Amino acid sequence: MPLPRLSRYLPILSWARTYDRDTATSDLVAAVIVTIMLIPQSLAYALLAGLPAEMGLYASILPLVAYALFGTSRALAVGPVAVVSLMTATAIGQLGLSEPADIALAAVTLAFISGVFLALLGVLKLGFLANFLSHPVIAGFITASGVLIAASQLKHILGIDAGGHTLVELVISIGEHIGETNLITLVIGIGATAFLFWVRKGLKPLLLKAGLNRRLADVLAKAGPVAAVVVTTLLAWGFGLDERGVKLVGEVPTGLPPLSAPSFDLSMWQTLLLPAILISVIGFVESVSVAQTLAAKRRQRIDPDQELIGLGASNVASAVSGGFPVTGGFSRSVVNFDAGAETPAAGAFTAVGIGLATLVLTPLLFFLPKATLAATIIVAVLSLVDFSILKKTWVYSKVDFTAVTATIVLTLLVGVEIGVSAGVLLSIFLHLYKTSKPHVAEVGLVPGTHHFRNINRHDVETLDGVLTLRVDESLYFVNARFLEDLVLERVAKCERLEHVVLMFPAVNEVDMSALETLEELNRRLAEQDITLHLTEVKGPVMDRLKRSHFLQDLSGEVFLSQYDAWCALKPGAAEGSERERVAAQ
Repeated sequence: MPLPRLSRYLPILSWARTYDRDTATSDLVAAVIVTIMLIPQSLAYALLAGLPAEMGLYASILPLVAYALFGTSRALAVGPVAVVSLMTATAIGQLGLSEPADIALAAVTLAFISGVFLALLGVLKLGFLANFLSHPVIAGFITASGVLIAASQLKHILGIDAGGHTLVELVISIGEHIGETNLITLVIGIGATAFLFWVRKGLKPLLLKAGLNRRLADVLAKAGPVAAVVVTTLLAWGFGLDERGVKLVGEVPTGLPPLSAPSFDLSMWQTLLLPAILISVIGFVESVSVAQTLAAKRRQRIDPDQELIGLGASNVASAVSGGFPVTGGFSRSVVNFDAGAETPAAGAFTAVGIGLATLVLTPLLFFLPKATLAATIIVAVLSLVDFSILKKTWVYSKVDFTAVTATIVLTLLVGVEIGVSAGVLLSIFLHLYKTSKPHVAEVGLVPGTHHFRNINRHDVETLDGVLTLRVDESLYFVNARFLEDLVLERVAKCERLEHVVLMFPAVNEVDMSALETLEELNRRLAEQDITLHLTEVKGPVMDRLKRSHFLQDLSGEVFLSQYDAWCALKPGAAEGSERERVAAQ
């Protein structure tokens, strides 16, 4: 395969040719910062997914290497993220498993299915399918998921046994067990949460005031979660807090990720297939949004279809190394970018750092309180919660508000999969409903110009005996009948009408159903001695119309512009004046 074509599927062949010592230094510095941030996050998100802590570390090694080989973003940091971890827990919960080994196998299988699905979409160049997830729906889903995730971690902050997949179930369960709260765990949880919130906003300015340079201050600020882990672990070890009811992470296996294989049990695949698809799409949308934003800041570009392949390879790599579904994380990608990462090699260096942690640090995690990890999760996800999207969509678009509200409510009350599925379906339905009633405006000539505007919005001139309607939507089977009914209704209200002109400046498509509607409209108007004309028909639409008999049967003309039609149809126009029939535009 020629090198340029091979580079299309292996982007590393492009950037590796110009890799030098300065670039490597920048990538190494970024990797150190991201590694410090990723270690506690990986452990926390494994906890959120209901998996052993080490699986979070495993999901942060080979996936990063795979993305470095196949990804196109220079700054995206791949690994476990909060929303995908929550969806993983929900998906595995449907299987009703109780044995840790079976749960781990299900997580590996979920990552494998997700990886294969993403890679297949990338090879077939079907990345556009993610566009069916509108931004308001994604924003609503992430907000609701953030609330759910934070609520699900309260049991670890309180040191109680509670569960549930919806907000109502979680609240009821926590309420039933609130009397079992372990006060020491509560102090650790609240203290860690308060500390991490302060670190996010207050530590860096304090360090800068103390005279530290910006790079070092940034590293120390990002190390806040590590400091919380170290301090609470030492406290739990030194005071034997496990004997006082404080729940700890416990034994974490030492060593690099073991090679693993997914289950090929048909019933498991049937249960996990839909969740895997939803995880893939949500993860891809979040990842590619972050990647595009960061790439634009450096005037770089990413290839969305190749990103699908990169994320697919990362998930397959996670599956074969004992991990669970991963995607590009917002917070760590921004940190990676700000820390100066120049190429995806920064991710590979991060993988080395996480690998070393699994070899050296895991024995030290035995006394890590689960409340500390819960605090890490809560602080991370609450930054994702943004209920202002409700106000924004209410002011701007009631249709989007409906979709966002339904997504948030259903996610909180029914579950993540139902919530996001309903949001997507409702968005598509509302779009179809909106386009089924396209905006059609009667227009007239703005005095002294060649421009035509809505008669209800502007002071314009109109012609006696001429009805001009501007169609502001492509015509297809959903809205064709609506246009026919609207035109005939308007015609019925006009006296001494001789001409109907349909302006098509916004019509990019006329499907077969709409063509038949235009033919019927032309026939019915002709029966009333009314001539039908078209203006400003776009070239591709005209090409389609030429393949039918519509233009030959049209009672009127097809004008290049609306002004041409105005001049030709206004009373007193010279008999036999030239009227342009447009062959193509």
